[in-house]
Amino acid sequence: MNRTLPLFDAHCDTAMKVLDQGADFLSEDGGAHVSLPGMIRAGVRAQVFACFVLEERYPGRARERAEGMITAIEGMIASSDGRMAEVTDRSGLSAAFSGGPIAALIGLEGADPLEGRAENLRHFYALGVRDLIFAWKDNPFSGTAFGEDTPLTEEGERLLGLAEELGVMVDVSHLSDSAFQSVLAMARRPFIASHSNCRVICPHPRNLTDSMIRSIADAGGVVGINLAPLFLDPGYLKAAEPLIEAARRPDVSEDERDRLRGEVDHLPRPSLDWAVRHVLHAMNVGGEDAVGFGADLDGISRAPLGFDSVADYPRLVDLLRKAGLSERQVEKVCYKNFLRVFDEVL
Repeated sequence: MNRTLPLFDAHCDTAMKVLDQGADFLSEDGGAHVSLPGMIRAGVRAQVFACFVLEERYPGRARERAEGMITAIEGMIASSDGRMAEVTDRSGLSAAFSGGPIAALIGLEGADPLEGRAENLRHFYALGVRDLIFAWKDNPFSGTAFGEDTPLTEEGERLLGLAEELGVMVDVSHLSDSAFQSVLAMARRPFIASHSNCRVICPHPRNLTDSMIRSIADAGGVVGINLAPLFLDPGYLKAAEPLIEAARRPDVSEDERDRLRGEVDHLPRPSLDWAVRHVLHAMNVGGEDAVGFGADLDGISRAPLGFDSVADYPRLVDLLRKAGLSERQVEKVCYKNFLRVFDEVL
């Protein structure tokens, strides 16, 4: 009989849903993929809650917005009645996987709130941030997969050094290929790609090449498989990309933009088997110690067929078993790999 395994998920955007849409974190029907009861049912023992902030959306207020998101996460923790706790060090992680409260880790998805100065990471470190994606869109620190293929800037290199000094996980999801190479050349500690898939399976620039996966593994890091249909299924990507590109054109009316987005939302959801294919490929390239989960729940509007909330994680775990992974390998993917790397870096 299959048992429910502990889970470590390296990326979700639930704080944004709670803060902006009033999602109820204490209810599985509260309007978010991730809820406290859903996490408990699935066996989630550690979750990285991302604070996604773009300067262009909050001009002059990116720092304030990030602080507000951290406050929202703290509110979610307070509402858990002791069932979840903010974790900033390895002892908190150890407790979470030994019967203690679920570990809530805080990450910055994009360093825009640092206002162009690496030194400002110290402020967010004091607020509990322990995972850092340098950029979501090109910024003073780094180029990104959605922008110009530029490397880390000098300030980005300083940020990398400070993150490693403080014990903040360096997270290369969203970075450009050139910025990835910058991190690879400079990093002295393990780094991760919290929510990125395999480019050889689905050729989106947000996904990782085999060389990148191997490099992350060689550095002692972990790749978290993302459940975004756009990054999983090449057929879905081929159908959705023209619609997404058309919606981004500056001359498109809001009505037309909504119509195009609606078309994307009506595309058939890919099978959850696609996530298994990415896990298996990443394991084949990087080894069984280099793969985990970073589903990007609440950062994506849709997940694969059969995965509607965090509570559905056991379905994915069962598919890994059916695909032939040993129980040891399944345990590594579910939690042991991310637990190991965060234990080393924090």
